[in-house]
Amino acid sequence: MFTGIVTAIGRIVSAKPHGDGLRLRVDAPGFGMEDVALGDSISIQGVCHTVVAKDAGGFEVDTSRATLEVTTGLEAGRAVNLEKSLRLADRLGGHLVQGHVDGVGTVAAFDDLGGSWRLAIDAPAELSRYVARKGSIAVDGVSLTVNAVDGHRLEMNIIPHTLAATTLAHLRAGARVNLEVDLLARYLERMTNEAK
Repeated sequence: MFTGIVTAIGRIVSAKPHGDGLRLRVDAPGFGMEDVALGDSISIQGVCHTVVAKDAGGFEVDTSRATLEVTTGLEAGRAVNLEKSLRLADRLGGHLVQGHVDGVGTVAAFDDLGGSWRLAIDAPAELSRYVARKGSIAVDGVSLTVNAVDGHRLEMNIIPHTLAATTLAHLRAGARVNLEVDLLARYLERMTNEAK
């Protein structure tokens, strides 16, 4: 479990074939590897991964073909958002994020409003029904508040701190992003359907 509050930006320096997927090496200066153990979970660009090797400068994870088919942004050379898994004593500054990407959206617009930025994303039809105005969504692992929903288009406002502390600054129209809808929305739908 994560909060969607990115604590460092790393870089995928290699993505080598491994089993049915890839073994990723992530360089993570400033991430603080001293409290990371083998088997710990780390969110990479919003995708939960298990640490299989580590050193002071970074770590390695395995990612399966199934994960690669439903996510984006896990290729070599890519700057990535990083977050360690939540501890029970940690503050919950964002929202509850599992690191289980629900789908990939496409950036429709990323406009400078003069002090903040408007991010518009076209979400897959099967996901947009889980998103509500003033609800939460994780975009590439970043917890954001949804300001508007118009059909399948979602709009969020990005403040300068978030832009500086994440990879969102690299977004442009047409970019693909990992989306994870609010956990509560999925369970609410399941309970509602079971009650029918």
